[in-house]
Amino acid sequence: MGTLIIAEAGVNHNGDMELAKKLIKIASEAGADYVKFQTFSADKLVTKNAPKAGYQITTENFSENHYSMLKKFELSKQDHFKLAKECKSLKIGFLSTGFDSARLNLLVDLGVDYIKIPSGEINNLPLLRFIGQLAKPVLLSTGMSTMDEIESALRVLEQSGISKQQITILHCTSAYPAPIKEVNLLALKSIQEKFKVPIGYSDHTLDTEIPIAAVALGASVIEKHFTLSRNLDGPDHKASLEPHELKSMIQSIRKLEIALGDGIKRPMPSEIQNISVVRRSIVANRNIRIGEIFTVDNLITKRPGNGLSPMVWDRLIGTKASKNYMQDDFINEP
Repeated sequence: MGTLIIAEAGVNHNGDMELAKKLIKIASEAGADYVKFQTFSADKLVTKNAPKAGYQITTENFSENHYSMLKKFELSKQDHFKLAKECKSLKIGFLSTGFDSARLNLLVDLGVDYIKIPSGEINNLPLLRFIGQLAKPVLLSTGMSTMDEIESALRVLEQSGISKQQITILHCTSAYPAPIKEVNLLALKSIQEKFKVPIGYSDHTLDTEIPIAAVALGASVIEKHFTLSRNLDGPDHKASLEPHELKSMIQSIRKLEIALGDGIKRPMPSEIQNISVVRRSIVANRNIRIGEIFTVDNLITKRPGNGLSPMVWDRLIGTKASKNYMQDDFINEP
C-alpha cells in the first residue's frame, strides 16, 4: 500500500459550497487519496470573545475575533452530504475533522474511513474518550505536543476501546507557515521507535520537499493544506499549496515510493548488463610462458569483467601458469 495522501481543504472553501466543490475537483485531479474539510460548530468550539491566532489576523479583518471568523466557515449537515456525494462522483475519499461528538457522529454516518484528531484536541480528554469508543482508525496530529502528551492521548484512546495499531500518529509543527528550521522531521523516527505505531506527517511548510522527505523517513500518511489561490482572503490560504504545487508534490511522492524499492540490495535488471563492462578480470600484463610463476608484475586487472575475478588474485600469485598467455589474455587457471 502506498502513502495515504490527504489534501487538506480545511476552511479554504471560505463558506462557499461552489469553492468547496472546486477544491474537491482539484484534489481529485492532483491524485490525492482523500480531501479533508473541518466539521465544527463555532458555538461549541470557542468562546464568543476568543482571540484569533497571529497567523489568522489579516489587514482586512484584524478586528474580527476567532468566533466570528469560524462562524463564517461552518458547514451545515446538508453541506456535508453534498460534499461527500461530490467526492464519490469524483472518485476521491471524503474526510473531515470533527470537533465535537455531534459532528463526529455525523461523519461516522457519512462513512468516513478515518477519524482525524487535530493537534489542538490532543489533551481534550472527553473528546478522546468519545473517539476511542467509535472504534474507527484514527489519525492523531501532534503539533505543539510533548512525548508525554502523546503517550497520555494514546492511553486514553486505548482505554476507551481502540487498538493502538488502528492509530497513526502524525508529526506536525503547528505554525502557519511552519519555519523549516522547526520542522524537526527526525521526530518521526523518535515517535515510531517509542510508540511502535504507524507514523505520518501533517505539513504546514510552504514547500513540497518536506513531505516528500517525510515519506523517505517512513511516513505512511501525508496531510497537506491546499487552496485555489494563496491570494484569497482567509486564515489558511497563505500557508497552502496551489493546485499545480499539490499535483507536483503527489507525483513526486509516487515516484519516491517506486524509488524506495524493497530494501534488498542486489543487482537490478537495468545494471546487470553493465557488470562485465565496468568490472575487471585478471589478465596477463605481458606474455607469460607455460610453467612461469604468476607474480604481481606479470598479472594485472583490466576490464571487461567476464574473466577470473580479481577477488581470487591471492590464490593465483605464486602458482604456475598451466599454458602460454599473450599480453591482455584472460588468465584461465583451474
